[in-house]
Amino acid sequence: MYHNPIIWADYPDLDVIRVEDTYYMVSTTMHMMPGCVILRSYDLIHWEVATYVYDRLDDTPAQRLEDGKHIYGKGMWAASLRYHQGTFYVIFVANDTRKTYLYTSASISGPWDKRIVEGFYHDCSLFFDDDDRAYLVHGNAEIHLVELKADLSGPKPGGTQRLIVKERDPYHLGYEGAHFYKVNGKYYVFLIHISKEVGRRTQAYYMADTLDGEFIGGEVFNDDMGYFNSGIAQGGIVDTPGGDWYAVLFQDHGAVGRIPVIVPMNFEDGIPVFASNAPRTIDIPSTRPDYSYSPLVGSDDFEYHIGGDSRVRLRDFWQWNHTPHDELWSVTEKPGVYRIRTGQLSPNLIYAVNTLTQRAMGPACKVNVTLDGSGLNDGDYAGLCFLIGTYGLIALTREQGEFYLVMQARESQDSSIFGNLIDEEPATEHARIRVTGPVVTLQASGHFVNNQDECSFAYHDGTEWKPLGISHKMFYKLDHFMGCRIGLFLYSTQVKGGTADFSNFKYDMI
Repeated sequence: MYHNPIIWADYPDLDVIRVEDTYYMVSTTMHMMPGCVILRSYDLIHWEVATYVYDRLDDTPAQRLEDGKHIYGKGMWAASLRYHQGTFYVIFVANDTRKTYLYTSASISGPWDKRIVEGFYHDCSLFFDDDDRAYLVHGNAEIHLVELKADLSGPKPGGTQRLIVKERDPYHLGYEGAHFYKVNGKYYVFLIHISKEVGRRTQAYYMADTLDGEFIGGEVFNDDMGYFNSGIAQGGIVDTPGGDWYAVLFQDHGAVGRIPVIVPMNFEDGIPVFASNAPRTIDIPSTRPDYSYSPLVGSDDFEYHIGGDSRVRLRDFWQWNHTPHDELWSVTEKPGVYRIRTGQLSPNLIYAVNTLTQRAMGPACKVNVTLDGSGLNDGDYAGLCFLIGTYGLIALTREQGEFYLVMQARESQDSSIFGNLIDEEPATEHARIRVTGPVVTLQASGHFVNNQDECSFAYHDGTEWKPLGISHKMFYKLDHFMGCRIGLFLYSTQVKGGTADFSNFKYDMI
């Protein structure tokens, strides 16, 4: 038996499919690049990265953190993943460009062909009927069905366009997160919402016998696993080769983000029936019992080689915060080192370009890295962070030619999900010590059990680890709309052109 939730890390807005013996799951990656991660599994419990759909989206100034612009809390949301007649389809909207993107590929590993679909379809679900006609189901509070042209480029003139579900009771969050299916001749849409009566996320369904028929339904799942009234909802359903059905949904888990939960379900007389509660443990037969999965997070010695396409691809567990500036980073310039160079001034960590990140993983995690800051200029900061609106960091900085270690944190006025901390305000400095040279070994730890959500930092003095600063409480907020990330960063506040070299990155679960 395995623990449920199945992954204690930020994988929200899930959509899952099965192609023969293989499950694929797509998740929101928002402002991270490469983006639109698709995971692979053979048992719905253990997962690894299969691919990223794109390396960069549109390369806008905001996506590149230029000119004070950003796409925090925006970027790609809630992709729909489908496989139809030998082709994989991924469709999603980006809330910074206000466009709908369609990517297609004959292979899950790509290459992916990119197209723009006319219109903007919030939380859309792509559906191919038995006659190959294609539809999108989308919306918030009002859920619409739209028939697409044969080439999927936009709405079909004269095609089906209708309202199929409308939120009628008072709500905090109206119906959204549509997932649309046809099972045994009936049409189903699964939705998330937060009604004022229940006060937490719940899962609903509506069904119809035909696409032009009446969709009827209601609540189908309401559970929080005893976890802070945090409801489990929004995700895809999938069947196993043996005919069992499961929903893969998400649950808010504080600063670590929104994490995947499996819920058994089936169809009884055409009605979807979910388990009354999400099980604490689960076991699903694997289609490849001896398969060994690559880790979703991990250590890196930064030993890379230029590939046949003259490019370097970092290990799959890395993503940059926003689109990287490729001319300002390298893992081949000095073997065994991730080198960052600054090309602009930044007021704080939030605007640091080329911050290289991995997901923080619960229940607790710890990372170590060696930093050579001999290339820092005065006013530069380089180090380890937990990247979120309420971030914490340990950094090597230089002032008047002298080197210091500092611990900083960005405080929140409250614990709610609201409030915007994306501004040019500096973080609060909680500790500062002078160091004798530019080479330091740093440590960052995160603890997430029961929404503890604290990060702490330390440095190695040559003999032992010594804490620096405070244990800092992080809060998940809608400004980033993403769980905290462990990151390697460098930014300049006075003069651009400084460099920082990171090596021997170690990621451990504790």
